[in-house]
Amino acid sequence: MPATDWLGGHQAVCVLSFDIDAESPILAKGRRFAEHAMTMTHQAFGPLVGVPRILELLAEYQLKTTFFTPGFTADRYPDVVKTVVAAGHEVAHHSYGHHEPTSMSPEDQEQDFVRGLEALERVGVRPRGYRAPLWEASWHTPGIVARHGLLYESSLMDDDRPYVLEVDGKEIVELPVHWSLDDWEQYAFLPDPNIGAIIESPGKVFEQWSAELEAMRRYHSLFMLTCHPFLSGRAGRLEMLRRLIEFILAKKDVAILTALQVAEQAIADPKVSRRKLRRVEVDPTIYPT
Repeated sequence: MPATDWLGGHQAVCVLSFDIDAESPILAKGRRFAEHAMTMTHQAFGPLVGVPRILELLAEYQLKTTFFTPGFTADRYPDVVKTVVAAGHEVAHHSYGHHEPTSMSPEDQEQDFVRGLEALERVGVRPRGYRAPLWEASWHTPGIVARHGLLYESSLMDDDRPYVLEVDGKEIVELPVHWSLDDWEQYAFLPDPNIGAIIESPGKVFEQWSAELEAMRRYHSLFMLTCHPFLSGRAGRLEMLRRLIEFILAKKDVAILTALQVAEQAIADPKVSRRKLRRVEVDPTIYPT
């Protein structure tokens, strides 16, 4: 394949991304949960235990990847974020307070975005990419990402390959995601708030994710795995992730890259699709409120 091909001559490209949400997604459901010691410590497992374990695993296989980090996490656990950076991984933007952009006005979205940028800058990070909390990007989200000079966004689901979004005269790369490659759908459970109701066997999750990778090799896709240290940092699940990494590496034709590396390769590839978001215009006589 040409040197500018985003795949870099591989059959597929994999990003092992980790969202260091810590307590933020629970607090976004209600400030009252700050009084729940079990719930808060359930989330604190991510930065306190999960992240160090994940860093050790990645170092063992000499892999670099991307940690999407809310500003709240950077403020509460600055040393954890600095450790991720010191290990050579990418730290990307994941909002400030983990509030879904779809529940916010454009002005509030931008305020949260800027606050998250400022928090990351306090720990020495100038992010190049963004991921919306719960992937709930609004129609305004790509414009905010472009306006603040970031290279890529990773929240949309209308492809399984990177593409370039044209937004307000600027270009950003979209790195698409999907629920089928998210550990939240597999492992998340709390009695209150209800963040999930089923805890799957890691063996079943490996079967699902490895099958997806095999198919993506055929279709030359982006395997954008999204994991959360408070979930996949648990011992049995981390050993499944080790098994998945070894499965990927054994293929020899799949690259494991950071999100930024994929975005840089995609923006340089003239064959990568260029498009604009087509907002859905609704006829109220067909779809009444």
